[in-house]
Amino acid sequence: MVDTASRTTKNDAKARDAKADATVPATPAREAAAAPIPAPAAGPRPAGPRIDVESLGRQLLGTWGEARLEARTRAGQPDLQRIEGQTMDEHRERVLGQLKILADQGAVHRAFPKSVGGHEDHGGNIAGFEELVLADPSLQIKAGVQWGLFGAAVLHLGTEYHHETYLPDIMSLKVPGAFAMTETGHGSDVAAIGTTATYDEKKQQFVIDTPFRGAWKDYLGNAAVHGTAAVVFAQLITKGVNHGVHAFYVPLRNAKGGFLKGIGGEDDGLKGGLNGIDNGRLHFTNVRVPRENLLNRYGSVAEDGTYSSSISSPGRRFFTMLGTLVQGRVSLDGAATAASAAALAIAVTYGNQRRQFNAASETDEEVLLDYQRHQRRLLPKLATTYAQFFAHDEFLVKFDAVFSGEADTDDDRQDLETIAASLKPLSTWHALETLQEAREACGGSGFLAENRLVGLRQDLDVYVTFEGDNNVLLQLVAKRLLTDYSKQFAKADVGAMARYVVSQTAERAYHGTGLRRLGQNIADLGSTARSVAELRDADTQRSMLTDRVETMIADIAGRLREARKLSKVEGAALFNRNQNELIEAARAHAELLQWEAFTRGLAKVTDPGTKQVLTWVRDLFGLGLIEQHAAWYLINGRLSPKRAQSVTAYIDRLIERLRPHAQDLVDAFGYGPEHLRAKIASGAEQERQDEARAYYAAKRADGTLPVPEKSKKR
Repeated sequence: MVDTASRTTKNDAKARDAKADATVPATPAREAAAAPIPAPAAGPRPAGPRIDVESLGRQLLGTWGEARLEARTRAGQPDLQRIEGQTMDEHRERVLGQLKILADQGAVHRAFPKSVGGHEDHGGNIAGFEELVLADPSLQIKAGVQWGLFGAAVLHLGTEYHHETYLPDIMSLKVPGAFAMTETGHGSDVAAIGTTATYDEKKQQFVIDTPFRGAWKDYLGNAAVHGTAAVVFAQLITKGVNHGVHAFYVPLRNAKGGFLKGIGGEDDGLKGGLNGIDNGRLHFTNVRVPRENLLNRYGSVAEDGTYSSSISSPGRRFFTMLGTLVQGRVSLDGAATAASAAALAIAVTYGNQRRQFNAASETDEEVLLDYQRHQRRLLPKLATTYAQFFAHDEFLVKFDAVFSGEADTDDDRQDLETIAASLKPLSTWHALETLQEAREACGGSGFLAENRLVGLRQDLDVYVTFEGDNNVLLQLVAKRLLTDYSKQFAKADVGAMARYVVSQTAERAYHGTGLRRLGQNIADLGSTARSVAELRDADTQRSMLTDRVETMIADIAGRLREARKLSKVEGAALFNRNQNELIEAARAHAELLQWEAFTRGLAKVTDPGTKQVLTWVRDLFGLGLIEQHAAWYLINGRLSPKRAQSVTAYIDRLIERLRPHAQDLVDAFGYGPEHLRAKIASGAEQERQDEARAYYAAKRADGTLPVPEKSKKR
């Protein structure tokens, strides 16, 4: 349940003034001016529909609300929070100690098997893990390395033997570990890594080597200092045949912290963020591990070196193994959304309290959030963050269904991987944009480390690269969309293809989906009001967003149709010429997923006031996407210039309607002062503003306020 008592901005202006009186030292000016300051410091309160903040907060917690609340309580503990200004070494040791606290509290056991003391609760595990970003992103990521990558690799790629042998010490942190997949020379292209694991039949051991500098394992959390073992990904070679990438459990260090024979490494050193994590490099020279150290759920090697797998296709086997590790992308999507929400909670609260410039009053300055530009900077990002909350919960439900075995077919796993590759790029990019905009919206105060925005921005920067570069992930999504498109016509004749192509024209889009009216001039419809009515219709928004995805994919598919007849060089060149549009199509698909999830979440809201306000938020998100891609809609004839102008005009109206609800919308995120830990969102700014206004009011009241020079000249 959301703790509404911790909300910074109170609904009652009198309560707010009383609080200020109790915390600001009494002065004659304050005492004289206490009564004449009735203006609410948090901007206008809504006269129409009102949000039920508590019920909305419960909905935003999602399917695993209790796990999130438990994790938020933990994230609010000072001993798990970041201390600004620590050196890299101090930060690293603090985060390692925090991992021990998590292990001792049993906070990391949810996803592991019951046979080793876990709960087999995959969705709840991720939901709780994501909330650690509020304490310190370094803690969240280092915990993810230990239990979400290193431990999860043993869990999902290993068998019962590996579970019983390795998982207890991984869960207790007796064995801190690294996830050694990425190499200096190969990041996202895991299939091409250079590290080898060659089977020695005589000794029944795998010999692990990094044969050249580019094959060194790099950017690995826990590798520089703390890791005593690693799951190492390498090309499995036996009997002269390379069976592709497999994972091996490899001890790294002895009890004194020194590398074992044949293993070496380096510290990656100071980074742009996340310096509580000891990222480092590892290399291997004739490092031998027993045959049993192969994590062999999907591929085994017999004593005589014979390779066997339940999955005959090497490509499918590779993607199946990597697909078991998709939870990293799931958690990054959720953590990035949480960071965006925290940034907006800070910026909106500050914007509701900080005053600057006289506009509507001769005496009182305006709060920042009353300025349209300030609203335009923050409220569309708030709408996107809401869309991400709803989309992420559906994503997490899908993840849990797959990993619990409830819905674990090949199609289910492929769908999960596609959703992960769709949503993680959008949410991590959005987090960076939101943190930067929030920082700027808070002026110089936003640049102070004590207000956390710059620190969060630095730490989340690498999220766009973690678990797959965002552009590479969207390219995977585009390929899946093209594959699905081609399946529709696998047995179609030329006539069927021609009919489909014709159906994708602008004329068909107008008549077939009701978009024809959107292409007309406003003058043809007779009024801007009727024009706007079409735009705010959910079916119209859905049609426009869907039409863009379908048309882009159809166009690209048409251009790539001849690729199979070309040489490899020519085919690659053709694909490269369409790569940018492929990625844009995948992004449009991901935006559609978010809009649809938001709309489904909106349908579950029962409180009338909350439903009305959230409808405006959903419309702001949907029409914001159309405005963002207005050039495409204009070029492709989906919007007339006049109608495109009405999109922007209606967005401005929506923002004006939402302005009185901004504080409630961020309060519904449920973050207390112990989570935000930003002085500008603590009420201190409100107290300063009240003191200043009281001072000038008292001066006016007793006639001692100097007269401005300008007024003397009249």
